[in-house]
Amino acid sequence: MVTSTQGRALGLAVTLLTGVVALYMTLVAFGNITDFGTNREFVRHVFAMDTTFKDDDLMWRAITTRWVQDAAYVLIIVWETVAALVLLYGTWLWARREPGRARRFSTYGLLMVMLLFGAGFIGIGGEWFAMWQSGDWNGLDAATRIFLVSGVVLIVNHLPDGEATRSR
Repeated sequence: MVTSTQGRALGLAVTLLTGVVALYMTLVAFGNITDFGTNREFVRHVFAMDTTFKDDDLMWRAITTRWVQDAAYVLIIVWETVAALVLLYGTWLWARREPGRARRFSTYGLLMVMLLFGAGFIGIGGEWFAMWQSGDWNGLDAATRIFLVSGVVLIVNHLPDGEATRSR
């Protein structure tokens, strides 16, 4: 049985943890918008596979068309921005003690982050474009870190707290 105090503590924890991921994604999106060129170069190098082992069996995957690279980068920024907004809204709902809606929006935002960092950066960037082979343009450690952090917050987001379970 969950006590009211435990429920409030869990509510505070999930509010703060969701807020941390929301802040992170807001800063990532803001940085990519205001310093567009830095990570555009990162995306261009990953897509071009120009710092990988240059294995002929893999190089056919490379995308060197600049507009395709830039379009992918813009889509990444849009995804990051929407995820940040959804998470900020989820955090606000947690702070207002609306657990049903907060859990739903937080889940959407956290899954968006996990899809971007897991499927996008770890899966597509890391494996399809062999980013793991690059000493200069390898973002797998950072992607894994935020993927795992988001997963932990998603788990905490779904812990039963008594109050949230009754309000569904």
